[in-house]
Amino acid sequence: MGETETTDFLNGKVLIAMPGIGDPRFERSVIFICSHSDEGALGLIVNRPAPGIGFGDLLGQLDIEEGSGARQLRIMLGGPVERSRGFVLHSDDYVLAEATLPVADGIGMTASIDILRALASGEGPEHAMLALGYSGWGPGQLEEEIRANGWITGEVDDGLIFGEDDAGKWSAALLRLGVDASMLSRDGGMA
Repeated sequence: MGETETTDFLNGKVLIAMPGIGDPRFERSVIFICSHSDEGALGLIVNRPAPGIGFGDLLGQLDIEEGSGARQLRIMLGGPVERSRGFVLHSDDYVLAEATLPVADGIGMTASIDILRALASGEGPEHAMLALGYSGWGPGQLEEEIRANGWITGEVDDGLIFGEDDAGKWSAALLRLGVDASMLSRDGGMA
């Protein structure tokens, strides 16, 4: 990248896995990029539900009492790194000072147990999803994967993050770009 270009241009964007990505952990993944700089990138997979764990189960493991107005938060596998760590992507109607990172217009990320307590009591943000673990890249690694046709980038919308059709998010993200998933090849090329 040139000196005048910024390296944080992917903050608040989505990565859509190309068919030939070559890593089964990311096949058909849609990843919301929370942080991207010259130091690397951090994103959360938003279309891979965590099997066998519900929000109530998680609250029990954390000794958080589930109130009568508790919200039913969807839990995703955010990526292969630090799967015991949780990140909540949420609408920006909820902010914890010093704990919420504004990521994109209308979307924040909070990694504090306080947001789980708020949701368990029926408070907190209007829209939210919890990701266990994250997807991370070292300096320049994500840019190289994009150049190697592993990912295509796109704009985010609330349906991609907070929508319930996890199986359809990958195709929907591609369609937003005008790309029919059935027309993609597993083999990439450079024009």
